[in-house]
Amino acid sequence: MNQFYTTTDHFVLIPAIMLALFGCAILLFDFLVFPNPKQRKYLLIFVVLGLGFTGYGLWRQQEFLTANGLTELTAFQGALTIDRFALFFNWVFELATLIVAIVSYNYLEIEGEHHGEYYALMLFAQCGMFFLAAGTDLVTLFIGLELMAICFYVMVGFLRSDKRSNEAAMKYLLLGAFSSGFLVYGFSIMYGLAGSTQLSKVAAAISARDAWDPVVFLATATTAVGLLFKISAVPFHMWAPDAYEGAPTTITAYLSVASKAASFAFLLRIFLGPLASARDSWEPLLAVVAVLTMTVGNLAAISQSNIKRLLAYSSISHAGYMLLGLIAGNETGIRGIAVYVLVYAFMNLGAFLVVIAMRRKNIIGEDLDDMAGLMYKSPGYAILMLIFLLSLAGIPPTAGFLGKYYIFLSLIETHHYVLAVIATLYVAVAIYYYFRVVKIMFVGELAEKAPLATSFGLRVALGITGVLTLGVGVYPEPVLRLAQSSFLK
Repeated sequence: MNQFYTTTDHFVLIPAIMLALFGCAILLFDFLVFPNPKQRKYLLIFVVLGLGFTGYGLWRQQEFLTANGLTELTAFQGALTIDRFALFFNWVFELATLIVAIVSYNYLEIEGEHHGEYYALMLFAQCGMFFLAAGTDLVTLFIGLELMAICFYVMVGFLRSDKRSNEAAMKYLLLGAFSSGFLVYGFSIMYGLAGSTQLSKVAAAISARDAWDPVVFLATATTAVGLLFKISAVPFHMWAPDAYEGAPTTITAYLSVASKAASFAFLLRIFLGPLASARDSWEPLLAVVAVLTMTVGNLAAISQSNIKRLLAYSSISHAGYMLLGLIAGNETGIRGIAVYVLVYAFMNLGAFLVVIAMRRKNIIGEDLDDMAGLMYKSPGYAILMLIFLLSLAGIPPTAGFLGKYYIFLSLIETHHYVLAVIATLYVAVAIYYYFRVVKIMFVGELAEKAPLATSFGLRVALGITGVLTLGVGVYPEPVLRLAQSSFLK
């Protein structure tokens, strides 16, 4: 028995075990102990406890690597690897899940859809994200992806009485299953080439072939389709606007940050691992995709009247910027992706938190017109939204500037001057549509005098995201050191 499950395996798996156990506990307590809807607020305690134990497990792993001078710790015969890369992304998942969880209670009460399985699905989704960040085996990565995806399919359609939510979940499910088919096909070719599902052996098999070998190219192309869908890159982005608009706003925030971060961790594991030697074939492909993603994301955002759809297209454009770091491929580019993922998490979460506050009893609050005159009604929310939008646009001294700076720097260092110019031009486009929102908030005529929804959790979450968005921009050194140590070796 020991040869199949060792103490090292258990130590590496502790964060996932904690998430799964607390997720199951929430389902049981919701059914057996808290049948009264008014008691479901206590389930949030289980979420916080679960995340606390998960965070403690991650901290123990981090301390173990440091104390023993190790760069990684493998488990299950190479199927899982805990390294700085995996730990970095798992801390991002922790932050995103905690922030979304503490603002969800009040939002779900307003929507009239407060059910215990909501919190369990969040923890199960984060469990899948853990395997996406730490997985070093094709089967492990795919299981993690599907666990995360199935949870999001359900959560996107969580507003059962809302036709938009139902439609968004159906579109997301069908297109997600279609993209998973491409991904499995690519993985099957890799397995055929290597005779193994371990990424290291797949990398060795592919490196023995030419980058333009037809079989290698087919594996690269089909795998890329599946991965690019998950990060909502063009032309595989069509699910994102509908899913973002139809989902509960808390889930939209979670999907836009945690799912995207996990998908980028997955993408980096594959493209900087097994497919690293085939860079000559996939770099031009990703360059075209990145340009199209920035183009469609930024230009489509201009005409949006729904704030969630505007932020959806904005999220698509940000995926294009992050792809540029992978195209550059140098240390600055990979560090830029790490910085971008981290700062994008709290600035995008912050923007959605303000949208969550706009949802009140009998007021949906998702149209741009609903934000008219926000400065006169709730100046604190308006100023915070301004900070988040400035950061999303990449204006200093906010954290968003830091992410874009390192992406652009990596393009210049690797002589991708055309891509750098195109990316810079699209920053100007982004500033235009972000400042449409700013203009409406600060100059528009007050449309609705009803006070915004607020709660202790929402105020805490906004405080955290606002401080981090400004703090990282003003004092970036800790984040830069963290990013420096997190990229794949």
